[in-house]
Amino acid sequence: MAAFRTLDAKPLKRKLKDEFRFFRNWLGSPLTLGAISPSGPELARRIASLVPVRPDGRYLELGPGTGVVTQAIFDRGITQPQLTALEYTSEFCRMLRERFPRMTIIQGDAYTLRETLETAMPVQNGMFAGIVSGLPLFTQPVEKRKALILDALDLCEPGAPYIQFSYAMVPPVKPEPGVLNLDKTGWIFANLPPARVWVYRKP
Repeated sequence: MAAFRTLDAKPLKRKLKDEFRFFRNWLGSPLTLGAISPSGPELARRIASLVPVRPDGRYLELGPGTGVVTQAIFDRGITQPQLTALEYTSEFCRMLRERFPRMTIIQGDAYTLRETLETAMPVQNGMFAGIVSGLPLFTQPVEKRKALILDALDLCEPGAPYIQFSYAMVPPVKPEPGVLNLDKTGWIFANLPPARVWVYRKP
């Protein structure tokens, strides 16, 4: 008699619940989320691959949502105590605390980055080895986007990246000689919609 593998339905069930939760929050605040579903696994792995992993490094994730990219970062070897997550949506914060109990999770507005972080931790320039962002930057004016990225890079070590994905053909903020350097990946077509990753650094 042929043997049949028993499929574990738990990951699929969790994925569907996360997508429903994400879509429900998008309906309530579309400009806050910017997409109707979480990042796909291929995009999450590509983002995480750009994070410089160090055992003594501290990292920041902006807009983790349901934690797809968060998990990919941990899969790279970064530990929960090394990562701080800043999330605006209260439901996502509750869920993240359940899934990643040893990660620092702060609820608040990333566009007042330093002030929001200071509500929960001491903040100083050069404290992070890398910052990952899932924020929908294109819902904000370009001046506000640029201010966020520059503020975030002030909190990074010299040469450390601010990693941002988007679905747009153009970068959220253009590079500027002497101010802001920019690298990009190719399109991740396995993601729906297709996305690419932008990596900002200070010169």
